[in-house]
Amino acid sequence: MTALLIGFVALMAMMGAPVFVVISAFAMLGFYVTDMPLAALVVDTYNKFANNPVLYTIPLFTFAGFILAESRAAVRIVNFSRAILGWLPGGFAIVALAACAFFTAFTGASGVTIIALGGLLYPAMIKEKYPERFSLGLLTSSGSLGLLFPPSLPIIIFGVVGETSINKLFAAGFIPGILLIVLLGMYSTVVGFRSHAVRENISLRHILQRTSEAKWELLIPVIVALGIYGGFVTLGEMATLIVVYALIVEAVIHREITLRHLPVIMNQSMVLVGGILIIMGAALSLTNYMIDAQVPMKILEAMQGFFTSKWVFLAGLNGFLLIVGCLMDIYSATLVVVPLIMPIALSYGIDPVHLGIIFLTNMEIGYSTPPVGMNLFIAAFRFNKPVLDLCRAAIPFLIILFIALMLITYIPDMSLYLITRFGIQ
Repeated sequence: MTALLIGFVALMAMMGAPVFVVISAFAMLGFYVTDMPLAALVVDTYNKFANNPVLYTIPLFTFAGFILAESRAAVRIVNFSRAILGWLPGGFAIVALAACAFFTAFTGASGVTIIALGGLLYPAMIKEKYPERFSLGLLTSSGSLGLLFPPSLPIIIFGVVGETSINKLFAAGFIPGILLIVLLGMYSTVVGFRSHAVRENISLRHILQRTSEAKWELLIPVIVALGIYGGFVTLGEMATLIVVYALIVEAVIHREITLRHLPVIMNQSMVLVGGILIIMGAALSLTNYMIDAQVPMKILEAMQGFFTSKWVFLAGLNGFLLIVGCLMDIYSATLVVVPLIMPIALSYGIDPVHLGIIFLTNMEIGYSTPPVGMNLFIAAFRFNKPVLDLCRAAIPFLIILFIALMLITYIPDMSLYLITRFGIQ
């Protein structure tokens, strides 16, 4: 009977059942097989939701990100970056990297970034003589580039699920996030030089003009950093502040968001949030079962025979997470996988904050990894190109990101330096 039920749930998954349905079914099956009352599943999940002071920041930060995405903030950020960096060989490609990172950090979804910025950046890169394949690869792979920067939604969810300090995770992601942009920027410079891409004439007057136009959006990261790390506000208060600030800037100062348009933006952002929370509830139920059944401990015992050291374990973990990243969306992966790998990583002496950055970097890469990385399909739709073409275009960028992943994995101080240097709690 149990085997039949497992087979039925697996068949549901293969036929395209929603993720939360499959996860919930496995959780209920686990409780049923172990003769545990199903009511405990609901009660435990409710208690974890009700007693968590961070969850309500998820809809707030997401709403703020969608407000920015629906306004012309993207244009102003791109123009500012272009005035600063456009004189470099490959300058506009670096501008694209910076703009994508900025928007992904606030929307928490690489698909939104590709949809919102793709139509602006792709034709501009072609016009400025960047190779088509390079342009497609850059925009596809950089759609998830900002996931390590605050107030990234995946960082918050990892902190909740992994019971890790979100402030530490925000700080830990800064240097690795910059590393990803720098390495991709170096490659972009080489390609821009070889293709004789158009370069801007640097002008102080032009820089000041573009800075003035984008000043309100440029203040957002400063407000977040000073507010949280200066100890002036809590994470929840910061989320509320950013929503109010974004509304004032885009609806009152720039007048690009109307009151009539707000319900549409709310609907779009809350659909994403609702999906995340439903999956989170289902995943917490499954986590409760796995903990009660001591699944992580059994996996650890099995793995200790294969991975004799922390460094070998990290290599195996990266391989596993890259597969997970291209098969599952980041939210489902975080909620299902983190409770399994966290106790195992701790047993090998891996700092949970460092583990969080490794995990999120793998998810970034997985978004664009062939054959089923989500960014590939979103970009294929946005740019009207075959998925196979985008797979080929993304390969050079994936190689660079993989090199960065190795550095992040085996040099823990890249993630932990700012935390220890400034005593962040």
